[in-house]
Amino acid sequence: MSHMMSNAFKSAAAIVALAVATPAAAELELSFYLGTQTASDSDASGYLPDGTLFDRKVSWDGKSFDNPYYYGGRAMWWMDNGLGFGLEGTHTKAYASAADRAAIGVSRLEFTDGHNIFTANVMKRYPGAFDGSRFTPYAGAGIGLAIPHVDIQVPGSGRRTYDYETTGLALRGIAGIKYDLTEDWALFGEYQITWSDNDVTIKGDIGQPDGKLRTELVTHAVNIGISYSF
Repeated sequence: MSHMMSNAFKSAAAIVALAVATPAAAELELSFYLGTQTASDSDASGYLPDGTLFDRKVSWDGKSFDNPYYYGGRAMWWMDNGLGFGLEGTHTKAYASAADRAAIGVSRLEFTDGHNIFTANVMKRYPGAFDGSRFTPYAGAGIGLAIPHVDIQVPGSGRRTYDYETTGLALRGIAGIKYDLTEDWALFGEYQITWSDNDVTIKGDIGQPDGKLRTELVTHAVNIGISYSF
């Protein structure tokens, strides 16, 4: 895991350095979006602080429109050749079902403030793809880290896991289209997929060893947003 995270840091740093060092960068675009997000089922394995082992396929719910809401934003430096480099953060969410919580032996198991994905992105846009149109398609990918707010409660424990953790490598894929309202403002719609490898610490009571949970989370989202370029 540490080797993968080290490679993620190096890759992200290289993308950011390239963006900053590229003199051909012609435009900075800031984007903000909301949307609907789901999370695929995933295998969750590990052990509770009391040593109880678990290994189960968990059903996750995104609950995009429950507070705290799903949202995201990014900054992109676009060059004249249509390539862009930038940074993006997304507040995704994942709630384990009641049946899965009971089977694992916890009363709470969720990443809801949220399952935060931060990536350095490389993107490509295609102005003029539709002759005479204000529509511009784009696509891209990113690499970075998952930094979720972990919320886990073991029944009978006086200590709740309720904190941000850096849990592992994260990847992002994007495909969308934007519509220019003016020279500076645009609306866009897009599909996003994120993958993250999560190694989570479950806090034990004082004097008790911590537990562990490991799972790979995949989220799917359809976003609608607004961007400003200058």
